[in-house]
Order: sequence, then structure tokens, then C-alpha cells
Amino acid sequence: RVAMDAVGAEGKLVEAAICYTGDILDPARAKYDLKYYVGLAKELEAAGAHIIAVKDMAGLLKPAAARVLFKALREATDLPIHFHTHDTSGLSAATVLAAVESGADAIDAAMDSFSGNTSQPCLGSIVEALKGTERDPGLDPQWIRHISFYWEAVRNQYAAFESDLKGPASEVYLHEMPGGQFTNLKEQARSLGLETRWHEVAQAYHDVNLMFGDIVKVTPSSKVVGDMALMMVSQDLTVADVENPAKDIAFPDSVVSMLRGDLGQSPGGWPAALQKKALKGEKPITVRPGSLLKPADLKASRKDIETKLERKLSEYEFASWLMYPKVFTDFAAAQETYGPVSVLPTPTYFYGMKSEDEIFLDIE
Repeated sequence: RVAMDAVGAEGKLVEAAICYTGDILDPARAKYDLKYYVGLAKELEAAGAHIIAVKDMAGLLKPAAARVLFKALREATDLPIHFHTHDTSGLSAATVLAAVESGADAIDAAMDSFSGNTSQPCLGSIVEALKGTERDPGLDPQWIRHISFYWEAVRNQYAAFESDLKGPASEVYLHEMPGGQFTNLKEQARSLGLETRWHEVAQAYHDVNLMFGDIVKVTPSSKVVGDMALMMVSQDLTVADVENPAKDIAFPDSVVSMLRGDLGQSPGGWPAALQKKALKGEKPITVRPGSLLKPADLKASRKDIETKLERKLSEYEFASWLMYPKVFTDFAAAQETYGPVSVLPTPTYFYGMKSEDEIFLDIE
């Protein structure tokens, strides 16, 4: 609410997002039912939102559920409704079309050459599917393909970083990992020697989510679930082991932080016994965590970092430092050491130059 009020006070566009979790058509997942989502939409509208977004970060919303959800949201609010999803299951294009037919005003899609799997559904295909209908977006398929050809060439330059996900994975309906986390968690599992136990990690992710009370899994809470799942698989622990009052567990710092309330409160609260065990006598936070922070002194902060780096920062650089101080400081140090490496051709940057190679650079 603090962020919404600040954006509104500046006269800017406030788009408030509802993170889709569970399955509104599954009676066993009643915590996040249709009433929950409609209620949130009304609260956000009353709080000053100009656009309501439905952020389906794991791609869990199915076509039939989308028809029910967007019809209900359309009846509950006159605000524009924006839908974002991921295609891990391979079903999201059908879900997008169902959402469009039932009241969604805007949808996210990816250029053809970057679409599918943990990305968004294919823009070109969705445009073709809506062509000639009442919801025809009016985009030119020829230009979409033309732009996609460019990005296809760009993607080839980064082939070494491709996910090993070869096709749709219905397993997403079990683990419910956000699309943006899936490949990162797989890489973490590989680095811990758990690559061959990935399906155990996926099951553990599911189990940990329920152990935490079936939470909304989106950055940063999704990372906490992943940290706990990796720890449990690597140490061969079960949920029963973790919940056993007599068994000592070294919880990851991120888990302790979340159960303390550093990320806020989960709908319905945290499981009391698990919270007590993880905090080991520490008192949890019950207020908005941000209310406990000291007010930021932006002028003093800018002066400190500019003095440290011995140069002025742009507004974008300063904002980056405020959000990710260590990451930005390391980046600035690398720039100072190696210069503007962004002007290098991608293969040269990754692999260096071979004998007799020539490259041409525009440095200024």
C-alpha cells in the first residue's frame, strides 16, 4: 500500500498485481478460492489501483479456471485487467485465449523465438488465433515474424546458457515453481550434486510449500521454499523430520527470516509450531516490516556511493545501487577494471578472440 500511495502521489500509473496460486476449481485448495481473488481485486481498486494485474508466475491457471476467474473479475471491477503467465506446462496459450474471451484487456506474450517453456506463450500464435475476431489486437504477423528472426539470431549467441528443459512439463502443477525460478533452482541443484535427484527436489518443493502453510510463491518467498527444499534433499530430511520437536534442524537463514515476518505475513499466518522451532525463542514481527526501517536519506546515500566510486551516478545507476548495493558495486568495479565491455561482440565477450580474428568497436 505504501508503494501504491507513493506512485499515486506522483501522478503516475498504479498497476497492482494479484499473484495466482493454487487452483480455484480444486475444492482441496480452498485457501485461494474465487472469493479470495475477487476480494483482492476490490481491495486494490479501493486502494487506488488504475490497472489490476493477474500474475500467474508459475503458469498454474488452466483454461477452464481462467474463464471463471476473469469473468468474475470483469463483473467485480471496471478497471483494465492485465494477465501475465508462463508456459512451463505447455498449456498457457489456451489459458490466454480463455482469459481474453472472458474479460482480460491485456496479456503478456513472448516473441516467437523466445517463447514457450518457462517463458511466456508465443506472441505470433496468439495474434493469429485472435485474427478476425472481436479481440483482434491488430498486430501485423509479418512484422512479428521479422522481429522474431532477429531475436532468434540473438538467442543463438547465448546457447550455452539454455535450460535443459526440452518440452512442456506438467510437473509444474505439482511443484508450482515460478517460471523465473525453475532454471535457477535446477542450476543450484546441479551445483550441490543433486542434478540426478531433481524430481526429488520438485517433490520436496511441493512438500515444503504445504509445510509452510501453502503460501504465495513469488520472489522472494519462492526462493525461501527452494532453499528449504534443497537443504532437505541434500540432507535426506522429510517433513516429519523438520516438524519433529525433538530433532534439531539448522534452518536456512532465508527460512528463519521469512518465518520471523521479514517478508510480511502469509494469508492465514505461519504454522505456529514450525515458526516457534525455527525462531528458537526469538519474537516474530507482526507489523509491516518496512515500518521498522529508518527513513532513507537519498541525498546522503548518493553522496556516499559517489564518493566511494569517485564518479557521479545516473538516476538509473543510483536506483540500481539502492536496490542491489553489492551487485551494483561489483558491476561498477568490473566496469572500472575492464572498460565498456558491452560494446564487444557477444562471442568475443564470452570466449575471447582467436588467432587472426578481427572485430570493430564503436566505443564512443
